Amino acid sequence: MDTTATIGWGIAGTGRIARTVLDDFAHVPGARISAVASRSIARADAFADLVSQSLGTPRPNVHDSYAEMIANPAVDVIYVATPHPQHRPIALAAIEAGKAVLVEKSFAATAEAATEMAEAARAHEVFAMEGMWTRFLPVVTEMIDAVNSGAIGEPTGVQGDLFALRDYDPEDRLFSPALGGGVTLDLGVYALDFAIRLLGEPTEVIARGKHFPNGVDSDASMLLTFPKDKFATLAISLTSDGPGRMTIQGTDGWIEVEPRFHHPSRILIHRRGAIPEVHNTPALGRGYAHELIEVCECLRAGRTESQTMPLDATLAVARTMANILDQLGVKNHDDTELPS
Repeated sequence: MDTTATIGWGIAGTGRIARTVLDDFAHVPGARISAVASRSIARADAFADLVSQSLGTPRPNVHDSYAEMIANPAVDVIYVATPHPQHRPIALAAIEAGKAVLVEKSFAATAEAATEMAEAARAHEVFAMEGMWTRFLPVVTEMIDAVNSGAIGEPTGVQGDLFALRDYDPEDRLFSPALGGGVTLDLGVYALDFAIRLLGEPTEVIARGKHFPNGVDSDASMLLTFPKDKFATLAISLTSDGPGRMTIQGTDGWIEVEPRFHHPSRILIHRRGAIPEVHNTPALGRGYAHELIEVCECLRAGRTESQTMPLDATLAVARTMANILDQLGVKNHDDTELPS
């Protein structure tokens, strides 16, 4: 693809996350929202109006069928922003059609589906990436650079939490078993990705938790052991509030990622006997622009995976979440047919 080519985006799903991400397209050079799809034509129309109003761009094509949007020749990449179980059929249909996909986290509701999606993308040589925006934030990039340069010596462990108190509503996607609700897929994915990025895939996972009245996981504490006897202690909750802080321990210092760690504004690097080093590089827009820029740059360069968010990392997190959910007694599913 031409390195200056405009990238046409299709938005699959018009709910909360799609509306949250929308404004950040203004910070992505050469990106155009070409099409929008929802099972409700009214919701698709309303979102298309919002696109033109918010971004000052031509109104995108509107589809009440995901299959029709996938077939739209103006679409190069599809942002899958539907509930978790619907990720699998939409992503697989797009990949089969040769369209790149950015799939909102969690990549799928089960590890089996995540593996199937990754294998399909690799078999068809089509770009696929999980929408883990945290990995692309400038201050997080500086954190990773500091770790890799030995600023705190050898990393030995991670400790952190992500609590987000929400009123229980069994009809809401966040709590619905049919829609992949629960704390692990919604918040745990952030905490686990953070630890796995630094320490690798865990060799042992011990998880304990609680449930909402309908059986969906509400809270979890996790003790993870990694190669070389490294460890992580993590806690997640939808029934309590908490700071959302992470720390990375090392043999010669530690890093504090100030709340909330999945979109931090500041990190502090603590070295033995030295004044803490502060990093507070701001993000573009609300922070989602950086992952969108990564997708566009990868497509123009002909890459089928992101080096920052590779599929192997997505699969390591998916397998770990599956382990945790199994210990909590939660069984998720992925849809097999395109939503209609």
